[in-house]
Amino acid sequence: MYGDYQIELYLGALGGVLPAHPFDYAELERSALAALPPELRTYVAGGAGDEATQRGNAAAFADHGLVPRMFRAQAERDLSVELFGRRLQSPLLLAPVGVLGICTPDQHGDVHGMEAAAATGVPFIGSTLMSDPLEDVAAAAPDAAKWFQLYTPKNRELAASLVSRAEAAGYEAIVITLDTWVPGWRPRDLASGNFPQLRGKCLANYTSDPIFQEMTGPDPDPGTVVMTWVGTFGNPITWDDLPWLRSLTTMPILVKGVCHPDDARRALDEGVDGIYCSNHGGRQANGGGAALDWLPGVVEAVGDRAPIVFDSGVRTGADVVKALAMGATAVAIGRPYVYALALGGVPGAVHQIRSLQAEADLTMAVDGYPTLADLTPDALRRLR
Repeated sequence: MYGDYQIELYLGALGGVLPAHPFDYAELERSALAALPPELRTYVAGGAGDEATQRGNAAAFADHGLVPRMFRAQAERDLSVELFGRRLQSPLLLAPVGVLGICTPDQHGDVHGMEAAAATGVPFIGSTLMSDPLEDVAAAAPDAAKWFQLYTPKNRELAASLVSRAEAAGYEAIVITLDTWVPGWRPRDLASGNFPQLRGKCLANYTSDPIFQEMTGPDPDPGTVVMTWVGTFGNPITWDDLPWLRSLTTMPILVKGVCHPDDARRALDEGVDGIYCSNHGGRQANGGGAALDWLPGVVEAVGDRAPIVFDSGVRTGADVVKALAMGATAVAIGRPYVYALALGGVPGAVHQIRSLQAEADLTMAVDGYPTLADLTPDALRRLR
């Protein structure tokens, strides 16, 4: 059981070995930001506007309490979930993060994220904005579950190429991000003039792509690469584009950024295979409320038609349990594993993921919810 991770830690302490990595999220964030280079600190930690939505995402979990149920204890818990034909032993995923590659000193953070995912059995969702080509990232763990997140470019041939490359490399689903066709208003980044991609960072999936290479011409200088990327990145996707996107692959497609029930219903009617409820962690738009507050409406609209992935503000294993009780099929984490990878490399990320799995498992054990099926909205009470 995932909760047995604490036994490993206690036994290690008996032998004089204390945990090398933090448990408390605030300590993790503080230490990781100190370890990151200055140009990355604001980009990873910052959000849109005055960051009220970003803060609200995390705070919203405290508004809901899991009601303990007794006389239902089971020594073995089942946290497994099936997603698109693959049985996963826990409902965690690693969310796509566009600067993950440069969050480790060797600039191969995407590869290391995949390695951490493979070590913990958690699917890795690789971003379009990688520091290594998507094929190299996939090759780091050929048998691990992996999805590819698409920032849909304006150039349709380039979009088709990225998707076909992902399919050929072994990615099992496509996550289409809908809320990032234009950068949000990010005062922290504006004040520091910090936009990694404009400095040529995290563009390996473009520079390795034959269609993009045709767009830049042979032997392009760095400025040409960046400006070509700028010219094709921001595609404002509408409903009219969905049939074309659906035609690109037979892989499952999830649409990310969906918070309104009507959008969820129509997306499924238009042929997508999963809904990804998220507000981009509060990085793209301020004033929109916590994503957790929109999850129940999306769940009601979707019913049992498709799986629902949730992210935004997840910091603890208890948060994971609450999102599952609200109806999410699986829960993705972003900043927690990014900070852990930046601070402690693959071992740090593995520790963070295992800690979340252990806390979720033990919370379900102590509170009397031995399986994910037992986590229904009736398990929660609104506290404030």
